Amino acid sequence: MRTYYTYILTNYTNSALYVGFSNSIVRRMYEHKNHLVYGHSDKYNCTKLVYYEEYADANKAIRREKIIKGKLRSKKIALVNSKNPHWIDLSKDWGIPILSPKEREIQKQNLKKFNKAKR
Repeated sequence: MRTYYTYILTNYTNSALYVGFSNSIVRRMYEHKNHLVYGHSDKYNCTKLVYYEEYADANKAIRREKIIKGKLRSKKIALVNSKNPHWIDLSKDWGIPILSPKEREIQKQNLKKFNKAKR
C-alpha cells in the first residue's frame, strides 16, 4: 500500500512557509534540501520540515494540501504548533545527503532531462 504526504516546510528563521504534497516524503525532502526544485521553497530556502500528515489515499492528501494552502498564515502556524511547538526539523535524522554545488548542478540538469523525457 502506498503512502501519501501533505507537509509544511519553513526556512531556518521560520519566516516563510511552504505547503506541499508528495508520495515520497524522503525523496521530496532530498529535493528541497538540495534546492533541486525551482519555486517558492527554493527562493525562500524552505528546507525545514516542521509538519506532515500521512494518507493512504492520494486524493485525500491533495485535498488536505489545498485546504491548508487556503488557510491564513496564523492557522498554518497553529497547525504546526499543535504537533511541533519547537519547530524542529522532523527530517533532520533521516540521513538526507546535502550535495556540493557541483553535484547539485549535475542533479538539476539530470532532473531537467528526465522531466523532458517524460513529456
